[in-house]
Amino acid sequence: MATTAFDINELKRRMQGAIASLKHELSGLRTGRASSALLEHVQVEAYGSQMPLNQLATISVPEPRLLSVQVWDRSMIHPVEKAISAANLGLTPSTEGQVIKLRVPEMNEERRREIVKLAHKYSEAARVAVRHVRRDGLDLLKKLEKEHKISEDDHNRQAADVQKATDATIAEVDKLLAGKEKEIMTV
Repeated sequence: MATTAFDINELKRRMQGAIASLKHELSGLRTGRASSALLEHVQVEAYGSQMPLNQLATISVPEPRLLSVQVWDRSMIHPVEKAISAANLGLTPSTEGQVIKLRVPEMNEERRREIVKLAHKYSEAARVAVRHVRRDGLDLLKKLEKEHKISEDDHNRQAADVQKATDATIAEVDKLLAGKEKEIMTV
């Protein structure tokens, strides 16, 4: 924190950044159900540069286990197929005209457990990020008290506020993880 004033709202905003990042990571995990988020990270070699798939095609979910990719430019069908295959999503493209269909296969128990482990890894990274924000806030409070800019009572009160915000954010991380874990393990 560059400022010398303590701002609990700034800390909360930074903690929410960790939550937003976690939500983004979890949305990309395959659950056995089709979701356009599965293809969000796919980059296609197009027009001499790397482009996100969603800038070259419309992605829809016509059925629970089917993704449909409507490629706008006919010349981009092969590069899009190639990029989807290269993304190692476990999805096999089948092309009908300018539409690429992707069947989302049933996931076995072992694969579900692997994905749950990955979800745990993402949520632990979010918890660590939240704890770093807490540490930054507490360090600033110590510094302000040492410089006699705040009293010991203010320091203790604001440190308790930082801990409350941390606890609430970590509870939110745990809730997101539990929801994703249930979604992954439910057949």
